[in-house]
Amino acid sequence: MKILFLSHYFPPEINAPASRTFEHCREWARAGHEVTVVTCAPNHPRGKVYPGYRNRLFQREARDGIRVIRLWTWLSANEGFVLRTLNYVSYLLACVVALPWLPRADVVVSTSPQFFNGLAGWCVSRAQRVPWVLEIRDLWPESILAVGAVRNRYLIALLHRLERFAYAKAEHLVPVTDAFAAYMQGLGVDPTKITVIKNGVELDLFRHDTDGAPTRARFGLEGKLVAAYFGTHGMAHHLETVLEAAALLAAEPDIVFVLVGDGAERERLVAEAARMGLTNLRLLEQQPKEAMPGLWAMSDVSLVLLRKSELFKTVLPSKIFEAMGMAKPIVLGVEGEARALVEAAHAGIAIEPEQAPALAAAVLRLARDPAERATMGRAGHTYVREHFDRRVLARRYLELLAEVAKA
Repeated sequence: MKILFLSHYFPPEINAPASRTFEHCREWARAGHEVTVVTCAPNHPRGKVYPGYRNRLFQREARDGIRVIRLWTWLSANEGFVLRTLNYVSYLLACVVALPWLPRADVVVSTSPQFFNGLAGWCVSRAQRVPWVLEIRDLWPESILAVGAVRNRYLIALLHRLERFAYAKAEHLVPVTDAFAAYMQGLGVDPTKITVIKNGVELDLFRHDTDGAPTRARFGLEGKLVAAYFGTHGMAHHLETVLEAAALLAAEPDIVFVLVGDGAERERLVAEAARMGLTNLRLLEQQPKEAMPGLWAMSDVSLVLLRKSELFKTVLPSKIFEAMGMAKPIVLGVEGEARALVEAAHAGIAIEPEQAPALAAAVLRLARDPAERATMGRAGHTYVREHFDRRVLARRYLELLAEVAKA
């Protein structure tokens, strides 16, 4: 089978969509299928092209058996609605312009948010007259509305029309949560054209027996209880909660909070941490993916946090699965489906989002009870191995694509 996958993000970028796309496509290529990913020059989240790459009109490379085509796009940092929209629209236009040079496929897959990336799949599939599968990793535009990034009612109405257009035109929809599927059905989408394939973890990379001592030594964290957040520092995550919790635990010298990553809010968080004089908080820049297992192994507690929002009750942050894969107990500041999963796995402590006292109390509880940390870590690892092994999920996805391609 020939699979053409359109994704705005792809390695060496290390965010969740890049990892999900790469790990699925790699498994499909290993199974003997011809897989091509159409993406941009790697630049997330700063809008600056990574070393060794250029923002060219059209370039090819190969990665782990995957054919990769990178197209020119208008580059923008992961902040500011207008410039980011130009970045997204330019990808859609680049895919349309590159149509004559894209390989023929049996099925086209595109991943969203945002819908300009998603709709590029519709354009390519119609040109090639093959089925289109649309993957939904976040509800868009609802996710940008939830953080107040857009308020113009005419623009909001337009984005909602694009959303419904995409749901109607795709031959099949692949949301990553059950709540997303329910939302789509609430809009009148036929349940038979929806298949939920959740996020998972690459267990061969995120190994629970990884030695974290070298990474602890590298960052001078020997002998500390490390409560760590890994990922995007954005409007949706409300990481001020971590700073406030660190202030509350300032009298606990053996507890250190660590934030690792980048995003629109990072500079403000760095400035705020300096203003607060937090000596028990470390803010580390974004790290390459190969360094992540060591960073996870260095941590004692994983922090998974989002703003308090009805929309975020529908999401499953990918960090949950990586934490479970690494057998790390979770302090979860997310409600809804994510909370239900962590509680079913007995893998951590759920708190109300944006509540620094609750976050501080949960971290202190786990710091004082290493046996509880170990029990939660083991339970989470067992659960994720049984239900969220990325290779197993990739095979389910491949079976679905084969069915859609034959229809």
